[in-house]
Amino acid sequence: MLTFIARRILYSIPVLVVSSFISFTFVALAGNPLANLRANPRVTPETINHFEHLYHLDQSIFVRYAYWVESIFTQKFGVSLLSGQPIWPDISVAIGHTLQIVLIAQVLALVLGVAVGIYSAIKQYSAFDYTFTSFSFLGYAMPTFWLAALLQLAFTDIYLHWHVRIFYTSGLNSGAGGSNWSIDRFQHIALPVITLAVVSFALYSRYMRATMLDVINSDYVRTARAKGLPERSVIMRHVVRNALIPIATVSALQFGALLAGAIVTEFVFTLDGMGYFFFNRLSQSDTYSVMAYLMIVAVSIVVFNLIADIAYGFLDPRIRYD
Repeated sequence: MLTFIARRILYSIPVLVVSSFISFTFVALAGNPLANLRANPRVTPETINHFEHLYHLDQSIFVRYAYWVESIFTQKFGVSLLSGQPIWPDISVAIGHTLQIVLIAQVLALVLGVAVGIYSAIKQYSAFDYTFTSFSFLGYAMPTFWLAALLQLAFTDIYLHWHVRIFYTSGLNSGAGGSNWSIDRFQHIALPVITLAVVSFALYSRYMRATMLDVINSDYVRTARAKGLPERSVIMRHVVRNALIPIATVSALQFGALLAGAIVTEFVFTLDGMGYFFFNRLSQSDTYSVMAYLMIVAVSIVVFNLIADIAYGFLDPRIRYD
């Protein structure tokens, strides 16, 4: 297992290097971080040249990429090309906020999706199965921004008409200094969590139902039943365990996708998270800040894919890593 993990990490290094260089090139060419400075008539050309030299903007893409790689290890992703301030303090706060929302949403979606998928497969073509199949298709079809906007509108309307504050529709706290795990914080993150959880729940429940039905009809399941094993034992030990293998892959990929793609949800609910950080820094052509976001997302996807591969060995004893 240790050899497999080490080999996967070594394989990931060139992938991250190549992908980071391509991303850096496109981000660097997409805009000029000194555009606003150039548009200011009171800024002299000497000042602009000074900042270009300071941030290596007068160098080639290869040289700028090399300086950026150096800043990753020496300055924790370097400094913002706009403010000159370190990037890490801002992005570390954003990571904490996004992880708080994504983790809760993923746990809820995974637990409920797997449970509903198992029961839907066991009770195939029942009223329960038809109900949650319809709900899953609705979750698939509904765009994230539309669901977020509907929830925001619904709970705003409740507050305006009934003066009852159930959930907040924007922000993370009512005021400065709010605790990360206070009732106030829960009221703020509830709607974003529901938005992300509904989308993931639809995915997990459908995958679990489909894999369960596929495994139930396998020869070894019929053999287990022929041996006289109790139905509960057949389902839990032989069917569910094998059906969870595809879910391990899907959940790992989904977590990385949510971490990278919570931009819409965070923007709708005005959450100071990773997606909101990325959107603001990209619109300002802050190359180093955008690259910090992209690298954190890339590394997280690599790590969670590795976790999924390791989980295979625990879920299926037939899988061996040499």
